[in-house]
Amino acid sequence: MIISKLTELVRGKGTRIVFTEGWDPRVAGAAVRLHKEDLCTPILLGNRAVVEGNAKENGFDITGIEILDPKEYPAEELEKMVVRMVALRRGRLDHDGAQELLTHTNYFGTMLVEMGKADGLLGGATYSTADTVRPALQLVKTAPGQSIVSSTFILVKDGQQLFMSDCAINLDPNPDELVEIALQTADTAQKFGVEPRVAMLSYSSYGSAKGHCVAKMEEATTRLKRMPLTFKVDGEMQFDCAVSPEVAKLKAPDSPVAGKANTFIFPNLSSGNIGYKIAARLGGWEALGPILQGLNAPINDLSRGANEEEIYKMAILTAAQKVAQTEPLPF
Repeated sequence: MIISKLTELVRGKGTRIVFTEGWDPRVAGAAVRLHKEDLCTPILLGNRAVVEGNAKENGFDITGIEILDPKEYPAEELEKMVVRMVALRRGRLDHDGAQELLTHTNYFGTMLVEMGKADGLLGGATYSTADTVRPALQLVKTAPGQSIVSSTFILVKDGQQLFMSDCAINLDPNPDELVEIALQTADTAQKFGVEPRVAMLSYSSYGSAKGHCVAKMEEATTRLKRMPLTFKVDGEMQFDCAVSPEVAKLKAPDSPVAGKANTFIFPNLSSGNIGYKIAARLGGWEALGPILQGLNAPINDLSRGANEEEIYKMAILTAAQKVAQTEPLPF
């Protein structure tokens, strides 16, 4: 449902999306589809001969798709990129260090976005999440008013859409960070046409157990409830209390969220990552993400297990984030 609407939004806009692993057949296959359907302007990064050779070997015609090899980039333009990169790093990186980093497509691609030569970036088919997020944090940086970057997964099944955070970046967020993750995720849900009902998850429901995770989720929930929010939030609560009306009647009969939550904030990365993968692998939910939140530009990560279809859809989401900067999403 989300992707079908976003497809029509981004079609014909020519949004330039950089793919940091242009040599990967899954990426090439997705790029060919996106190019043919006029959903974005793909830019494949990597050694030109390798990108072209792998595409041909796998039966993909990438004619008309731009390939950028950092080692072939015009010297004058590369020098501008180096100078800008050194300035952004403010003494933490010298000229030679910047040149070396720019031989890597994750840094090269991020600088293309930072300098306005591309509109968004999608990486992680072979790079780790850290190798996709680190250049973004160092160079593109957080958006005004944001202090952290977080991630959310959109889970889709039978016309339903759920949001789960943070499942990819923040290892053990404190109450302040949990508040920001909840706010970022609720904002993402609203942009994608969902009225968020946010459950702050734990192994406890309203103080039924004690522990570090319980305390910080309780504190984050208290802080959120003091804010003038445009969405409902409650917790801390167990997952069954969040999603089961029958359990909610027993544990939280007066909650505006319990039993009908659609946006879930996990206490740490371990529980979040395990949780969304259980839903995807055993529950039959399609997981789109991780969508990065809080950055100054549309930069998104991929699961290294992503297939061509997932990369195709994530590219559409990334293009839509750029389009949404100037026009409302169709929800």
